[in-house]
Amino acid sequence: MIEAVKVMLDPTAKQARMLTEHAGVARFAYNQALSHVLDQLNNGQKPEYSYYGLRKWWNQNKNTLAVGADERVWWSRNSKEAYNTGLENLSRALRNHADSKHGKRRGKRIGFPRFKSHSRCVSGIHFTTGYRLVPDDSHAIRLPRIGRVHRMENVMRRIGHAHVLRIIVTRSADRWYASIGIEHETSPIRARCKRTSVGIDMGVKNLVTLSDSTAIPNPHPFKRVEKRLARAQRMLSRRKKGSHRRDKARLYVARLHQRIYQLRQDALHKITTEPTRARAYQY
Repeated sequence: MIEAVKVMLDPTAKQARMLTEHAGVARFAYNQALSHVLDQLNNGQKPEYSYYGLRKWWNQNKNTLAVGADERVWWSRNSKEAYNTGLENLSRALRNHADSKHGKRRGKRIGFPRFKSHSRCVSGIHFTTGYRLVPDDSHAIRLPRIGRVHRMENVMRRIGHAHVLRIIVTRSADRWYASIGIEHETSPIRARCKRTSVGIDMGVKNLVTLSDSTAIPNPHPFKRVEKRLARAQRMLSRRKKGSHRRDKARLYVARLHQRIYQLRQDALHKITTEPTRARAYQY
């Protein structure tokens, strides 16, 4: 079974800047590769948009693409995993577009990939090599070029001896998270009581009502921060675009949205975990 273990990171100021730079160069590689694919299409050529094809093109041209204003090549300052992240994302987006266009993919029609901007993309890096979990240091994770990054909690008991597939580091508001993909054998969940089943009814006033008359109230996370969010959005609308104060106001709004998301996830995890541990079946 493949499972993802998500944990919050606590990087230093220098490490946070390095993670931001890695996310930026992933976006840079994505945009450069997309420009290359568009040039091939405009010239009537068949584009090579497989992941390995894009990696081969990047390795052949990175000394001319990743050049600063002082004509110095800067790609070696960051891990290769950052560039591979952007290329992998583009390859998947192009493949999804082609499958959707030819009817091989169900669901809503997927359009052609667009260029990514700093304000319109999720910052993230996929680490498939070079990472290391430290068994002797339960609150640490080592990332290539970043070094030891402190974790906010110990997840080694959940990982155990499982095989780690990859680590995806993403940013939400001003927080960094690591999603550790692991593969392990499936273990059955044992119920703690003799009752084997329970019915679950989703509601509005009460978020969940169980068949044994247990009612779990709705936490209403949006109402808890609604006034602060309205004030923060009014403040954001008055800030001049491109200014430092607008960036601070935008970050504050993002923190409030993150707070709403965390409250909802916490409530959902609690109402799903307890019946699952106590009973074998839910309906």
